[in-house]
Amino acid sequence: MMATKTPGWLDWYANPSTPDFALPYGAVDAHCHVFGPQAEFPFAPERKYTPCDASKEQLFALRDHLGFTRTVIVQATCHGADNSAMVDAVRAAGGRARGIATVRPDIGDAELRELDAAGVRGVRFNFVKRLVDASPKEDLSTIAEKIAPLGWHVVLYFEAADLPELEDFFSSLPAPLVIDHMGRPDVTKPVHGPEFDRFLAFVDRNDVHVKVSCPERLTVTGPPALDGEKHAYTDVVPFARRVVTEFPDRVLWGTDWPHPNLTDHMPDDGLLVDYVPRIADTPELQRKLLVDNPMRLYWPGETA
Repeated sequence: MMATKTPGWLDWYANPSTPDFALPYGAVDAHCHVFGPQAEFPFAPERKYTPCDASKEQLFALRDHLGFTRTVIVQATCHGADNSAMVDAVRAAGGRARGIATVRPDIGDAELRELDAAGVRGVRFNFVKRLVDASPKEDLSTIAEKIAPLGWHVVLYFEAADLPELEDFFSSLPAPLVIDHMGRPDVTKPVHGPEFDRFLAFVDRNDVHVKVSCPERLTVTGPPALDGEKHAYTDVVPFARRVVTEFPDRVLWGTDWPHPNLTDHMPDDGLLVDYVPRIADTPELQRKLLVDNPMRLYWPGETA
């Protein structure tokens, strides 16, 4: 029996506009997901939410419409540690996708090698309490030890207020780190205030890439990326621009399609692409953000 969608959840934007900003050749959408389809890839029983379907075919159509060449498909929490839907999408992309998996500490080397052969290049650790049950740090350390020989990295999803209690653990992990959505800063606080300064000091001290993505999640005052708005999420821009300016060789960007767990508004993905030149305001910074950095991390040795 098909599960019904969580009440209040918004479906992804069905007819995105064509961006005014022309992405540089070889651009990578470094953070997106697939959901199901549920009939083919059932959602995990332990999930915290039930989304709408968002298939690989729909993701690839969006990729082409927006002008991306490649995608990095991140395992969605609604699928738990069953990576089947993500791996299916990565394989179907014919070398134009990489994957980020969710795995359990008892995973064996053979399964890890199979994921690696499919195109997986990292694992995600989710510390956002409303999305997942708490995972013991010992289990996550065990996973990090297992993936390190493969050259994979660890993707971290957490909220800014939780960094002080987590940063020592993060620094101890034996793999490079990628942080989702700038560590979810509180954008009502100063961009040069102590909380965001602490986050950037953590980035500076460690082998870290930062996704300057998801302004639609972080914004408080907007305006939203809807109805042709070309100056969306003005309150988030200074935070993303600071990261891009201070760490130009360690930033990534992604659409976050199909935008899980949004209840306030669903952004037009074309207008989200038009947000990019506001945070990376030169062609050089844009190429680093969208091409050079993700290619080096996910397709080392290959050219765009």
